[in-house]
Amino acid sequence: MPTFAAKTVATIIPCLRYRDALKAIEWLCDAFGFEKHVVHADDNGVVHHAQLVFGNGMIMLGSVENKSGFGAHIAQPDEIGGRESQCPCVIVSDCAAHYTRAKAAGARIVDELETKDYGGTGYSCRDPEGHLWWFGSYDPWVATTQS
Repeated sequence: MPTFAAKTVATIIPCLRYRDALKAIEWLCDAFGFEKHVVHADDNGVVHHAQLVFGNGMIMLGSVENKSGFGAHIAQPDEIGGRESQCPCVIVSDCAAHYTRAKAAGARIVDELETKDYGGTGYSCRDPEGHLWWFGSYDPWVATTQS
């Protein structure tokens, strides 16, 4: 069976939109530990495309004001009652330390840090614009002894 996956670092990259994308980029780096890979913004502060990395993972984001065809398909959480239809899941090496850092930066904790029945620890939170995130030490790429 042929594979459609490209031979690259990560083949799935979540994309998000923010009303104040430049502020969101700074917050995501400070609170969650992302690093700027590339940021394309105009003189008015509209982010047309940005890439933030976390280990070998990446998210892409842009400003809501960027009226691209793609952006027209995305609703902000506050436009749909705070709901989300997807959530970036990020594997971290020290979940307790990450939780403390995110909470100190103002992340709104949705599910407290806890040990999971399937292994590892994890928590979920919302960023300042309401996007839902999950962070945990459970790594689905590593074989587990649980069935």
